[in-house]
Amino acid sequence: MNIVVIGTGYVGLVTGTALAEVGHYVTCVDVDAAKVARMRDGQSPIYEPGLEDLMRNNILKGRLAFETCLENVVEAARVIFIAVGTPQSTDGSANLDYILAAARDITPFVREDTVIVTKSTVPVGTNDLIADTIAMTGGIRPMMVSNPEFLREGSAIHDTFYGDRIVVGTAHEEALCVMRVIFEPFSVPIFETDIRSAEMIKYAANAFLATKISFINEMANMCEWKNADIEAVSAGIGMDKRIGSHFLQAGIGYGGSCFPKDTKALIAMAREEGAHLPLLDAVEAVNAVRYEKVMENLLTIHHDLRGKKIAVLGLAFKPNTDDMRDAASIKVITQLLDAGAHVTAYDPVATSVARTLLPSSVELYDKMESALFDAEAAIIVTEWYEVRQLDLAVLKTMMRVPVVIDGRNCMDQYQMKEAGIIYRSIGRQNHDKIPVLR
Repeated sequence: MNIVVIGTGYVGLVTGTALAEVGHYVTCVDVDAAKVARMRDGQSPIYEPGLEDLMRNNILKGRLAFETCLENVVEAARVIFIAVGTPQSTDGSANLDYILAAARDITPFVREDTVIVTKSTVPVGTNDLIADTIAMTGGIRPMMVSNPEFLREGSAIHDTFYGDRIVVGTAHEEALCVMRVIFEPFSVPIFETDIRSAEMIKYAANAFLATKISFINEMANMCEWKNADIEAVSAGIGMDKRIGSHFLQAGIGYGGSCFPKDTKALIAMAREEGAHLPLLDAVEAVNAVRYEKVMENLLTIHHDLRGKKIAVLGLAFKPNTDDMRDAASIKVITQLLDAGAHVTAYDPVATSVARTLLPSSVELYDKMESALFDAEAAIIVTEWYEVRQLDLAVLKTMMRVPVVIDGRNCMDQYQMKEAGIIYRSIGRQNHDKIPVLR
């Protein structure tokens, strides 16, 4: 099937490449000519494990192409995916400027059998707004489909081919049949529903996961106050099938492009109805200050940070991505600089992105050892594999003062103690014996 994907950000590029991989003929369209040129050479503009290999494979097979001019490809397309950004507005709502611009751009080419699929995360009612926009100018009300993405950055390829479900929302049986054909090769369950419910599912899923994270971080505070261990608590409640073990890792909160933005967007949607969502207000409030935990722990050891060299390990909001949107590292580094510290930092893939976001006084290194050399404390912000596998004997030798503040609970506290490293984590207590779950 001939498919056009408008937008080659994280969602659009992964979606287009995956559709080509299962046999469809896909053209991804983006207005950035330099970006399109790189993608034509098989170079991904985002860091996502496995993506470039799939891109190159399908470019060579003639199933994946990249264009800057929409009119060159859209007329031949039966299905048009819209995967442009919906950035957060100042009031927390989703900005639909790019969505509506894409709708206006495709209006002259929409036929009665054209299926328009919204892949972007959009507020409830947006697909109706797109259809109204096209019908107002073009005279044809298109068949709309809401097909929200559920991709985790760093695991997007796996999630595409082995996801829990594919959500398809539409009022048109013909469009539904087309979507079944498109997604049949993935062998992933398809959940079919109405279009507004599909729009809502995406927001509800992300808000619920954000709630789990804020909840377990609140419990981590309780564990510190009551001398309990949050990892034992997480494991114990996670064994309950009604709760589940995912997203119960205590730390310094969630970040990235989805959870913060989608939670705020839901709150904004409620505000438009003259209502509020107190639970999500609380989720946001808990997360907004969670990054301060590392500073609290650091100040129990170094009471004055002026002039001290502090190494920050990990800058991306999570491992296996170079995305620093709403990353805890930015907030932590800001606090350190405000306290007068000299900050060095390391990340295996996000350094180039960090250079555009962090003050020039922050020294960025491509090698973790360089960032750690002569440091008086190290703060783990992102649980990269390289960080988790760090040789503790080497760590102690390199640092002026062997202090590790673990914001992700990714290090073994008993190994840290044996290595003679001063160690602080989140909601965990040192015990003489390692607890055993039976």
